[in-house]
Amino acid sequence: METVGTVVGAPPRPGLRERKKQRTRDALVRTALELIATRGYEGTTVDDIAEAVDVSQRTFFRYFASKEEVALFVPRLAESHVVDAVHRRPPDEVPLEALRRAVLDSWDGITEAVERLVPLELHMRVYRVIESTPALLAAHLRRATELEEELARIIAEREGLDVDADPRPRILLAAFGGVVRVAERQWSTGDDFGVDAMRELLATYLDHLGPALAGNWRTE
Repeated sequence: METVGTVVGAPPRPGLRERKKQRTRDALVRTALELIATRGYEGTTVDDIAEAVDVSQRTFFRYFASKEEVALFVPRLAESHVVDAVHRRPPDEVPLEALRRAVLDSWDGITEAVERLVPLELHMRVYRVIESTPALLAAHLRRATELEEELARIIAEREGLDVDADPRPRILLAAFGGVVRVAERQWSTGDDFGVDAMRELLATYLDHLGPALAGNWRTE
């Protein structure tokens, strides 16, 4: 007999201990981003974050390996949505379109996931800090390279290719990742720092990727 209030097929609700752990992790992320947005990355310490959440430094390190990891937690969350979206694209889509649609179609879902964790405005402010902080930007770009490799392998599998024998998946992701970086840089130096402005800029740049690679520039 079905229990009243139970949704058949729904994932089990996390236990009390897991919910407490998630609340602590989320509080650490929100507090860290608020401090970094206000004081800057170098002006914020692990002790500052832990003290503001009223936990020990040891507790902080149970959740995050470093200040860098917590600062980049939200971008990593967004990346996981993109990876999932690429997996779900129709198999008959050409690789470039699958990547483009995965990023743009998952935008609203990414925004909702971010807003469940931190205010969107705070996330965008910290994104600008990442762009202007050499240590954070280096870590962000290092992770971007890892993400390109992960997505190249997914695309190769979709197309039935050996990623180590056929260079096209990695070439495509290098070009695609380059477009994303150009859009990020342009957004971070512009006047509109909203999430819609970033999406519009990214969509515009991605629309130019195919023609820029295949077109005859001298006749345009």
